[in-house]
Amino acid sequence: MLDRIPTPVLTPQDALLPAERASRVQPFIVMDVMSQAAAIERTGGTVVHMEVGQPSAPTPASIRAAAARALEDGRIGYTQALGTDSLRERISRHYKDAYGVSVAAERVVVTTGSSGGFILAFLACFQPGARVAITAPGYPAYRNILIALGLEPVAIEVGPETRFALTPELIARAHREKPLAGVLTMSPANPTGVVMAPDAIAAVAAECRRLGLWYISDEIYHGLTYDQPATTALSADDDAIIVNSFSKYYCMTGWRVGWLVVPQRLVRTIERLQQNFSISVPYLSQVAGEAAFDATAECEAIKAGYAANRAYLLKALPEIGLGDFLPVDGAFYIYCDIGRYSNDSMAFCRDVLNGAGVAITPGLDFDEARGARTMRLSFAGSLTECEEAVSRLDGWMKRR
Repeated sequence: MLDRIPTPVLTPQDALLPAERASRVQPFIVMDVMSQAAAIERTGGTVVHMEVGQPSAPTPASIRAAAARALEDGRIGYTQALGTDSLRERISRHYKDAYGVSVAAERVVVTTGSSGGFILAFLACFQPGARVAITAPGYPAYRNILIALGLEPVAIEVGPETRFALTPELIARAHREKPLAGVLTMSPANPTGVVMAPDAIAAVAAECRRLGLWYISDEIYHGLTYDQPATTALSADDDAIIVNSFSKYYCMTGWRVGWLVVPQRLVRTIERLQQNFSISVPYLSQVAGEAAFDATAECEAIKAGYAANRAYLLKALPEIGLGDFLPVDGAFYIYCDIGRYSNDSMAFCRDVLNGAGVAITPGLDFDEARGARTMRLSFAGSLTECEEAVSRLDGWMKRR
């Protein structure tokens, strides 16, 4: 099931096959791993899940209670395409409270998760064929959404010399080779967990302004940092496009609600797109999202669990021979080099799943060029699950 789809060569006789762009979209491998794990569990096996970037904690009770009250009221209908006024105003206030940045509520767009936000932002900003810089390793959906929309992802390899983040120099070099139209960064990052320092974000923003490029900042893991707070790109550039979501910090993946902050000149374009794509984000999810901002105490308690998992794994993994990993500044991932054991991360992770009952995501999901020697572990579960995973991995590696 963990396969890669070759780029098809189409002929006129293939008119009834899927469109060429859609055929180039690769599987989201983590979801394939999740399906394989479920198959093992259906036959009575047990699996420790470290593959999916999804909080294992339930949505905080206060958020669920707000949605339940709205459901009891009975009116569950459309909202304005840009989102309810109250949620947009609450998101606006969040930027003042959390970052000291003023954002007019009129610039906030409520979206169907960050995924919906990327589609809206890409369509609003880029002409067909436009080149958009992303990092490798990086979140695979960026690449696949861009391809599906007829855009060209430009994967720029990042490494320890830049602390696994884009720099002005890397952006300028890619732009000289062939002009870019935009740059996308993520901090904290998936899969690396790296947090960009404020001056690094400011430098990227300045380079994008100098070159006349759109700067899009994915901030979905804000709130989930361990040694230093995350910085919004709006602190460096009021014209930056911000993508965020309630999915990670607020444990609301299944609610599918997020937001954009965009320059005023893009609002009407995005509104028209949203009107036609989804009419509006589900009302109940918007109610829950507004309540989430008052659930900080519950969310911080959940985050404390991630911090304990992180501390345990940073000590335990090197003890079993898996100590070559990137900085784990934020999010809930460890991106580990397995090159001493295998140059085929797909086979390695498949063998771990079948032989140890631990579900891990192959690095090829995040880096097509170098991911054959890496894997990503999510520590969004419980400490007990992390301990069990290490025990199983240790036993399996000693047996292999």
